[in-house]
Amino acid sequence: MKKLINDPKNVVQELFTGFVAMHHPKYSFVGDAKNIVVKSELPEDRVMLLIGGGSGHEPLFIEFIGEGFADGVCQGNVFAAPSPDTILTATKALDKGKGVLYVYGNYAGDNMNFDMAAELAEMEGIQTATVRVWDDVASAPPDAVNERRGIAGDLFVIKVAGAACDSGLELSEVHRITAKARDNTRTMGVALAPGYIPGETKATFELGPDEMEIGMGLHGEPGVRRGKLKPADEVVDEIIDLLIADLPFAAGDEVCLLVNGYGATTRMELLICVGRALETLKEKGIKVYHSLIGNYATCQEMAGVSLTMMRLDDELKKYYDYPGTCPALCQLCQR
Repeated sequence: MKKLINDPKNVVQELFTGFVAMHHPKYSFVGDAKNIVVKSELPEDRVMLLIGGGSGHEPLFIEFIGEGFADGVCQGNVFAAPSPDTILTATKALDKGKGVLYVYGNYAGDNMNFDMAAELAEMEGIQTATVRVWDDVASAPPDAVNERRGIAGDLFVIKVAGAACDSGLELSEVHRITAKARDNTRTMGVALAPGYIPGETKATFELGPDEMEIGMGLHGEPGVRRGKLKPADEVVDEIIDLLIADLPFAAGDEVCLLVNGYGATTRMELLICVGRALETLKEKGIKVYHSLIGNYATCQEMAGVSLTMMRLDDELKKYYDYPGTCPALCQLCQR
């Protein structure tokens, strides 16, 4: 697969360098580490939000930093967790005495390394709390929800977490509200074609030219069903039925909706999918409070789409609507 890169071994450092240069002076590296970025001017006397995970899913996580979003980001290599030392360095750079909330996807490597960093931080007198995002309904049954993977639902959870931190709440309250957002968020995706890890010659998975896979994971993990490609309306309806049954969502609920592209999906396709999703949810009596489309959680140039719904109540709506929330990925209002 052709990629416009330099040395495949340096893609993470170079993508971080490009990000910092583009947004200078708003964000800064921490010391010599080229995979940790924090706000250059950190607010005092409040809980800080640190997010992170493997690279290769951009704009997740690096561009989810900003006003009302994360205060710092650390990433590992492509599809690999950041090291405990990296996470600890980021934690120490962020802490202002009120503690640091970790939000990241529920994967074994991330869980182990963030947990180790939390133990090391505690030894240095830094209080931390953790919310693991597990929104992928295809990856485990409802009675094993804490075994599910974290995918595009990260966006909504991080948005709520950032607003809660910015509101000046104590760490325990920030954790409670963020966990509440996580527990009301569900995602399901469909893959049409694989992505390629920089430097690798084989795809992350294989699909026939007329095949799709419902529930494919963000790294190419197996989904729930593989079959012939169907029209967009049928695919969207199937995904929505699976999402609604899982939480479950019900008529009268109010939700935020994200139609997320995996990297190679065109905006035309996303608009077709969101149109059908809005129509179907209206027919089911579910009100869409806010809808988004775009590439937010990708797998390099993987083709496909995921649908995420977060059920709102008055409390979650308050933090979702928190004024000033604007991650770095939104450039129009950052001029």
